[in-house]
Amino acid sequence: MSRHAQKFGTDDAEAARVPAHELIYRELRALVLFGDLAPGQAVTIQGLTDRLGAGMTPVREAIRRMTAEGALEFRGNRRVVVPILTADNISELILARQWLDPHLTLRATERASLEDLDHLTTLDRDLDAAIDGGDLRAYLELNYAFHAHIYTIADAPILADLAEGLWLRFGPSLRVVCGRMGTQNLPDKHKDMLDAMHARDAEGAARAIREDVIQGMEQVRVSLEQNARPA
Repeated sequence: MSRHAQKFGTDDAEAARVPAHELIYRELRALVLFGDLAPGQAVTIQGLTDRLGAGMTPVREAIRRMTAEGALEFRGNRRVVVPILTADNISELILARQWLDPHLTLRATERASLEDLDHLTTLDRDLDAAIDGGDLRAYLELNYAFHAHIYTIADAPILADLAEGLWLRFGPSLRVVCGRMGTQNLPDKHKDMLDAMHARDAEGAARAIREDVIQGMEQVRVSLEQNARPA
């Protein structure tokens, strides 16, 4: 199995059907989304090419897409950087997410199959194990996968794209915040949401995920503000 296939849990045949530039984009996206590239950390295009084991052309295309999405910024000397969030940025993200995520959850509750609910329950169980074990990377990946599956169930691709774009904006900072706090005190309203989804209580599920989003984003805000204060 090739390295790129292993990255995304696909076999070589499936990976072969995905254009090379798309695979490289997904790898770069994951580096940003899960905080492997930290906010403010400048990297060279050549450095990313070496890290991703790819040619310059697909890496440049991936960078172009990521900058268009606001997840990367160009700097001089062929460098790119993950933007550092400001307090105003966080306020905008909270405003956007506290509408988008509940609305997508409401739609998902109306459309979810039993298999969907079982998959969400499994993701949440694995997420609990990551929290208990202090596995930060697993927490970040599973928390994202949980929300992303809700977006998929909702079957609202335009709104889902907007929600995914917001994850690219705050994901790197979430990694920083979780690294400082550890995993034990992180908010989790997933079970309340799942209970409501099983009961087909769309409004209740939407309320639970809204609380989950606001609590999580407020922790990011507070942590970033504390870190910005002079010692």
